[in-house]
Amino acid sequence: MTSQWIRYAPVPIDPDFWAQRRVLLTGHTGFKGAWLSLWLQALGARVSGLAPAPPTRPSLFELAGVGSQMSQRAVDVRDAEGVREALREERPEVVLHLAAQPMVRRSLRDPAMTYAVNVIGTVNVLEAVRLEAGDVRAVVVVTSDKCYENPEESSRRFVEGDPLGGSDPYSSSKACAELVTAAYRRSFFSAKDGPRVASARAGNVIGGGDWGEDRLIGDIVRAVHAGEAVKVRNPEAVRPWQHVLNPLSGYLRLVEELWRSPEAAQAWNFGPRDADARTVRWILERLQKLWGGAFEWELDGAENPPEAGHLALDSGEAERRLGWRAEWDLAQALERVVEWHEAARSGENMRQVSLAQIELFG
Repeated sequence: MTSQWIRYAPVPIDPDFWAQRRVLLTGHTGFKGAWLSLWLQALGARVSGLAPAPPTRPSLFELAGVGSQMSQRAVDVRDAEGVREALREERPEVVLHLAAQPMVRRSLRDPAMTYAVNVIGTVNVLEAVRLEAGDVRAVVVVTSDKCYENPEESSRRFVEGDPLGGSDPYSSSKACAELVTAAYRRSFFSAKDGPRVASARAGNVIGGGDWGEDRLIGDIVRAVHAGEAVKVRNPEAVRPWQHVLNPLSGYLRLVEELWRSPEAAQAWNFGPRDADARTVRWILERLQKLWGGAFEWELDGAENPPEAGHLALDSGEAERRLGWRAEWDLAQALERVVEWHEAARSGENMRQVSLAQIELFG
């Protein structure tokens, strides 16, 4: 598998900053949370995780032995007292809030649960920081590119000051989480010597170990293993695809800047390069080639949720002020996905495989 990769200078993550840093990570058993936990462990941070069991089986969390080098609490972010207790006892310096209900279709089946996790869960985390701040200095609340109002199906890239909204419960809940974060920041975390709170917006991340329900990569991996066709909702939809390590590097860089400057306490976009806003069809055809024609795809005849036809992010602020940009392009990201899942199918040590990809990225 070869491609012409465009490689930028690595995002300047400071390993000395993270060595022995106490970090509380919500949603550590999920796809993004597991990758971020591994990266923090590799940097020498003292990581504690807050989440129920992994949301899928198999899972990156279990295959890569993510929980073997961190403390864990089986606490749902809807449990306000459990979140407070964790903050009080773990005494983190950094809080990364990734726990979420991340599925659009599930939000239509269970909107109340989606709002409870994505909105009240965010309230509970920020309230715990407010009441049990201790040594907390930097908080990053991770939301989604879908937090933006997108009524006209335009192809413009969203910037951080664009209106928030959403026509489905998932998107709406992410917009609400952004509003909650901004309100807490202004009302309770405006002091220069107190906790500094930022939000991070990134969507359509891909990578090895993603078996999420109704997620394109997860559906393709299942199809490859089962020899079945992938059912696709909207092959012409354009999304800001990027490897999961791209935005995670942004979150790490953002924490470092929050630690140093209160000016970083705001909303930030972490999106892919402009050329990587591609259609679902393009992703399918590229992965068909990389997997040697191991799967086919067909249109999903089920009723589909209302979704924007085009989503793209402008990450100019992060590029200019944080020195961040997406390091792996989409072609490289897809190759890494296939490499990871082929290694898993071959029975390789997936902790080593995952850490090797993190090392290669950095």
